[in-house]
Amino acid sequence: MSRILAITAIALLADQCSKWGVVYGLDLESRLALDVFPPFLQFRMAWNEGINFGLFASGSEVMRWVLVAVSVLAAVVVLVWARRIRGWLGPLLVGALLGGILGNGIDRIRHGAVADFLNVSCCGVHNPFSFNLADVFIFVGAFGLIAFGNRLNRDRGRP
Repeated sequence: MSRILAITAIALLADQCSKWGVVYGLDLESRLALDVFPPFLQFRMAWNEGINFGLFASGSEVMRWVLVAVSVLAAVVVLVWARRIRGWLGPLLVGALLGGILGNGIDRIRHGAVADFLNVSCCGVHNPFSFNLADVFIFVGAFGLIAFGNRLNRDRGRP
């Protein structure tokens, strides 16, 4: 469990520091766009009030707190499920997933929306969506748990 919590803390810190550094440090909130490594990587400011790709965004305070509650519930369920995971791969994937969930949840509490800023476009194809490190951690953690779930070293005994 301590490995999971340590990796969660690292992912959460990386997410929150990257958001602070880009949104406020580089003043992306005012600039709205910054080419970092054209044509592949740009910073494009987006405040996401919904979930992936803005789904369920309503702008209401009720939905904001529903999504915060869903984040907390998801984190608790994942943590309870993962309490018997051993080895290094499982804690890495669970920690990434939890760090991402909590990072976006903190944004919802602090700002009312998630700060998204990474935009990857290439070769004449314009991607209208932005994302953040928390989204990357959530994707990697969830995908890895699905892909490698049968191979994770789980203690099948009693707690």
